[in-house]
Amino acid sequence: MFWTLLLALILLLLLQAQLLVCLHELRASLTSVTSATPSGSSNASALQRLPGAIIIGVRKGGTRALLEMLNLHPDVEVAKNEIHYFNLDENFRKGLDWYRAQMPVTLPGQLTVEKTPGYFTAPLAPKRIWATNPAVKLLLIVRDPAERLVSDYTQVLHNRIQQNKPYQPLEELLLSQEHINPKYKALQRSFYYQHLARWLELFSREQMHIVDGEALIQNPFPELQKAETFLELPPRIKPDNFYFNVTKGFYCMLSAGHDKCLDESKGRPHAPLSSEAFQKLCRYLRVPNQIFFRMVGQRFDWC
Repeated sequence: MFWTLLLALILLLLLQAQLLVCLHELRASLTSVTSATPSGSSNASALQRLPGAIIIGVRKGGTRALLEMLNLHPDVEVAKNEIHYFNLDENFRKGLDWYRAQMPVTLPGQLTVEKTPGYFTAPLAPKRIWATNPAVKLLLIVRDPAERLVSDYTQVLHNRIQQNKPYQPLEELLLSQEHINPKYKALQRSFYYQHLARWLELFSREQMHIVDGEALIQNPFPELQKAETFLELPPRIKPDNFYFNVTKGFYCMLSAGHDKCLDESKGRPHAPLSSEAFQKLCRYLRVPNQIFFRMVGQRFDWC
């Protein structure tokens, strides 16, 4: 009987020792999983986020160039396509989840930027954007509105030729009985002050940064410095991120040893317009331009 009890005690001690070993191994595996959690949580925080900044216009003002140059910054991720969420009813009806799904994946601390130049002139866009995010930062890149109009027509002309559609010469659209035709849509897009007034009803002037489109093309770096400051980004874009491409006639970008130039539609020769008609256009836009200068507190060297 004694030996039986002793044997049972020994077996019990052996089982207890084995149990302690198992508990130790379980604790070690739990510690390993816990230590891996930070990297897992970092992956989980890579999300599609609503934009913290939107390039709202102007059409044919240099919005694509501005977007691509901002994308040089390591803390910026951009939506590659124009979303047209706030200016097209059929997209707006798809809802905010659809809009978010069009955005790039970003990490905490990175800034999402989208650009749709149609927002600036769309009557409902300011209210829709403000309702979505009243703290969003807005970038508006402008150029000489007379030059912008000619560039606007040139793009439409190119598209119509590509599609074998008929088209009117620019002068016929711009002039009516030798006077400027105020109903011409491309001209209406160049009344910057009228469109800006809608935005300033909701957004403070401090929420909007005006980019000089001509200056951006002629010397990009100073304009990008101002944009970095406005967007509260650390200064990461450098002068050597840009080089002048003699063949194309404008600046291209360099990043991590790779160069990138805007597509062939940029820098396309303008459609013909007589000097007399162009001067009429400049005179017609003089007063609207002065109103715009007073609204933004900046002057530009326009015709």
